[in-house]
Amino acid sequence: MKWILIMVSVFLLEGCLLINKTQAKRLKEIEKLKPIDVVIVPGCPLNKGEWDMLLRARVLWGDYLYKQGIASNVLFSGSAVYTPWMEGPSMALYADKLGISREHILVDSLAEHSTENLFYGYQLAKQKGYKTIAVATDPIQCKMLKRFARRNFNEKIYFIPIVFDSIKSKMETKVSIDTNLTKRANFVSLPNRESYKERLGGTRGRHIKKKA
Repeated sequence: MKWILIMVSVFLLEGCLLINKTQAKRLKEIEKLKPIDVVIVPGCPLNKGEWDMLLRARVLWGDYLYKQGIASNVLFSGSAVYTPWMEGPSMALYADKLGISREHILVDSLAEHSTENLFYGYQLAKQKGYKTIAVATDPIQCKMLKRFARRNFNEKIYFIPIVFDSIKSKMETKVSIDTNLTKRANFVSLPNRESYKERLGGTRGRHIKKKA
């Protein structure tokens, strides 16, 4: 059993190193395009009004891309889906506390699914006149949304998976926001509004009526 645990640990470690190496290579390619006009950061539910590890990683990644000059603006996207707090506005408050200039923070509070994060974020970016648009999130979500983008957009959407080594030193950052500002009154969670089949359709982008 001890040797099995050691082997599993080594496998996981090598996997993490490989993922970071792959994402770091991708980031180097993206840096050639900088500054990208805007990066869309998909939302994630607040856990009891606090940012958990995944939400924190996404916000910190947007913060990193902005402060490194890779992105000129950061667009946080997400409605109140599984918890009462609107994801996009909450992430924007965290980003403001981290030091992203308010004039370079955009917010979408309509999206309830990952595909909608991209779609509504894209629509808002276009309204602002932005030309180069990217999505910045974890590698798994990037892979899924990349397939959606290929099928539904007529222009290039760039994807910037999180390089976890770039933000790990800040993952313990303590930031507090006034969640009363982003808490939706009379909130009803998505599972209580939609069936599993309907939610699956939303994940696949079927709730979006108009293509970009």
